[in-house]
Amino acid sequence: MSAPRQIEPTPIRRDADEPIPYGIRVSAALAWRMLVIAGALVVLGYVAAYFATVVIPIAVALLLSALMGPAVKALVRWRVPKWAATTVVLVGGLALVIGVLTSVVTAFIEGVPDLQKQVTQSLETIRDWLINGPLHLKQEDITGYINQAIEALKANTSVITSGALSTAATVGEILTGFLLVLFTLIFFLHDGQGIWRGLLKAVPTRIRNRVDVAGSKGFDSLSAYVKATVLVAVVDAVGIGIGLIAVGVPLAIPLAALVFLGAFIPIVGGLLAGTVAVLVALVANGFVSALIVLVIVIAVMQLESHVLQPLLLGKAVQLHPLAVVVAIVGGLALAGLVGALLSVPVLAVISAAIRSLSSTRESPVLAETTEPATPD
Repeated sequence: MSAPRQIEPTPIRRDADEPIPYGIRVSAALAWRMLVIAGALVVLGYVAAYFATVVIPIAVALLLSALMGPAVKALVRWRVPKWAATTVVLVGGLALVIGVLTSVVTAFIEGVPDLQKQVTQSLETIRDWLINGPLHLKQEDITGYINQAIEALKANTSVITSGALSTAATVGEILTGFLLVLFTLIFFLHDGQGIWRGLLKAVPTRIRNRVDVAGSKGFDSLSAYVKATVLVAVVDAVGIGIGLIAVGVPLAIPLAALVFLGAFIPIVGGLLAGTVAVLVALVANGFVSALIVLVIVIAVMQLESHVLQPLLLGKAVQLHPLAVVVAIVGGLALAGLVGALLSVPVLAVISAAIRSLSSTRESPVLAETTEPATPD
């Protein structure tokens, strides 16, 4: 009789993750992925800030191409050669901008003398109120305050001089940036599809069609955003400009132009530009005129917030107002005024691209042998 065979005990394999609750494992996986995404965004931000002199003009050129591109396409559909359509749209746009700037500068130069007279009268009124009003200040006290301000101005001459020099350098940077914007815009308008096809070659072939569709949807959202923003800016500028002219506020046309430019920063820009108009009315015409201008600005802002923004920008970019405000504040904190200007269109493009990539109704994924897609 043979001895019973001894059975070797099966070693128990323990997984280190087994005692950890499933919810904590999922949270940890999400956390390190979020950290990787945040790190990538920080690196991209530093790279964009380092090359800001190149990145910003290209971004501005892309915004302008989204605005002018439909006009070029319309001329091409009318059998106009591509180079001629690009030239006509570009020259026409530059002529329009130069004409508007010329009229604004002319109106500003013509309105300065009247503004000086009204400001002088307002200052005299304030001086009389300080002397004869409830404060009962003496003439010597007011003169002393003015002399102190002049001495402080003299003491900071070096600071003012360095500021003027930095302003001169800034003018040079603006001129260089303008030339780069113009040069880039020409290529975007003339061969934007070719540039996009070149970028698509860096994408794996099997997902190239999805990326192509997402890029097209993102650019369509950008184009809709720019056109809607221009329309909103025109309505704001015309409404507030007419109100300023009716009240008799000096520099009404330059202030309306400032409102137009400020409206390109949604929600915040128009409000700040309207505040400047109210302050000018207060200094030049007094409290009653400033109050009337304030009512006009509030009415126009209400029209923008409750009618124009939902109907135009809401359909164009499909972003919640809270997301818009957070994007503007974040862009302002990261890159100043330029960041506030570009934050919302960047968010609109990213949102449209993500919706396209996550949608199951988009075009199917191409096979490995499929040729590069051509955008419409």
